[in-house]
Amino acid sequence: MTAAARPVLVVAEQLDASADMVVDQLNQRDVPVLRFDTAVFPQQLTLTAGHAPTEPGWKGILDDGRRTARLEDVRAVYWRRPGRPVIAAAVPEPYTTWAQNQADAALLNVFAALPGARWMNNPHSDRVAAHKPQQLVAATRCGLRVPRSLITNTPDAARDFAKQINGPLICKPVLGGRLPVDEGRELMVATHYVDPAAFDDGIRATAHYFQEAIPKAYEVRLVAVADKVFGGTLHTTSEKARTDWRTDYEHIEYGTVDVPEDIATAVRRFLAYYGIVFGSFDFAVTPAGDWVFFENNPSGTWAWVENRTGLPIAAAHADYLRGTCE
Repeated sequence: MTAAARPVLVVAEQLDASADMVVDQLNQRDVPVLRFDTAVFPQQLTLTAGHAPTEPGWKGILDDGRRTARLEDVRAVYWRRPGRPVIAAAVPEPYTTWAQNQADAALLNVFAALPGARWMNNPHSDRVAAHKPQQLVAATRCGLRVPRSLITNTPDAARDFAKQINGPLICKPVLGGRLPVDEGRELMVATHYVDPAAFDDGIRATAHYFQEAIPKAYEVRLVAVADKVFGGTLHTTSEKARTDWRTDYEHIEYGTVDVPEDIATAVRRFLAYYGIVFGSFDFAVTPAGDWVFFENNPSGTWAWVENRTGLPIAAAHADYLRGTCE
């Protein structure tokens, strides 16, 4: 097979704007693509993979009923928040969960063992890279400034931290995700300001993640793709958006910024630290011009950054996934 015919696997939910944009860029480069959601396996997607006794590498076929890909020819895997495999309703519990775990493990681990295939990002690495408390350790080791932070379930420790900060405090979730509040309805738990005078025994109910509130001239969604970094700015025009821009999109003005070289270098170190090649980083830029790292989402959204600013993020994805085999 010629280098140009080697396919890229794009593994994402069916309605994913970022994946759509990457597929379009790959098509423009004449790179064959097999796109699917792992939720269609094993009912609508078939995997047949074999391994020889002495020759390393899995070989076989991935088939979605319309297109096929030979495993040994796969050049790259773009793994972008796909759903979990869906097992046929005729399979009862506990076999449903067991079968779902088997399907999950088969796809991911066979793909991860493909020789020579590059990843963006391997979900094994993503899971570690997504842990917020550990991110602060990695960020500071890589040369980034982070907010003073405390995780505790002790009211006295929270009060002592507030005295040390002697200024505004915010509280945020340790673990991302949404809170189911009604049937079919979920609530995003946003970053919010807290009043230390209201700290009480309710803090004992679970772990709380407190940080000093960083003064912001503006915020940056920094999208890193391998060695390329793209800075999309968010200038917020409401107090709600200034606290957490995800809660008030109507009061955000978008732009771009050149990422300082020291920040870009630190971000590349951060990616290397976790063994990943993509990240959506959130920074605040203070009125004094200092960049402060908040967190990185290793599978974060970025289509809106490109759509609002024109930054060529999808093209950078396609260039990395295509690789140097042309």
